[in-house]
Amino acid sequence: MAPQTTSISEQHTENSAAAPLARQILTQIQFELLLTLRRGENVLITLIVPVLLLIFFTSLNIVPAVNGSAINFLLPGILALAIMAAGMVNLGIATAYERYYGVLKRLGSSPLPRSGLIIAKVISILLLEAIQVLLLVGVAVVLYGWKPVGSPLLALLSIALGTITFAALGLAMAGALRAELTLAGANALFLIFVLIGGGILPLDHLPAPLAAFAQILPAAALTQSLQATMNSNATLPTGPLIVLAVWAVLVLLFAIRTFKWE
Repeated sequence: MAPQTTSISEQHTENSAAAPLARQILTQIQFELLLTLRRGENVLITLIVPVLLLIFFTSLNIVPAVNGSAINFLLPGILALAIMAAGMVNLGIATAYERYYGVLKRLGSSPLPRSGLIIAKVISILLLEAIQVLLLVGVAVVLYGWKPVGSPLLALLSIALGTITFAALGLAMAGALRAELTLAGANALFLIFVLIGGGILPLDHLPAPLAAFAQILPAAALTQSLQATMNSNATLPTGPLIVLAVWAVLVLLFAIRTFKWE
């Protein structure tokens, strides 16, 4: 039997085969972080504004003091707002305009699958939020003498679930709506979540029906999870974590199924 040979076209196909999915996702994560750092408005929204909000509201006498200090109430709430701003607003709007300008269309012709792009974008937001957490906690420690209490592991779990939820929500809007609608929708939802998320205004200050409705929304669930896990008497926030986990799974699956390249 004659020895088998590999044709030139077969060799070319093997050499030009797509890189492993993990490597594609890692490359896309690096690209996403680089783009974020190049956009001045992204840095302002995700890193500067949360710090200014923390300083501003801590200086006022309109929020309840927890364990003798308003910072103990505000820090978890501002962390929750920072997560919403990074995932839903920043990522959602940026991705919507990437779709509008044809950037996603070009990515769609690459070997990177739709799920890989979404995973890369969510991980890039997680890395960005690590900087957010360090900045906000650093300001709380240096300016207000805040001391870490509670359960760091449960707090990190809450942050991770919140990041997945709001990043997926932003991507769901970006992948299904026009850029202008995503811009308006993301900002409108963020304003609603600021008002009824429990991070600045406690839920018990709201009318009872509105407070009950807010309890099933991801903003209040994230805020309550962080408040419970960053408290000196930290307990497992079972209810809020379940609500947050359900939102994370449903919204992420919806984003993956409905996301369009163009």
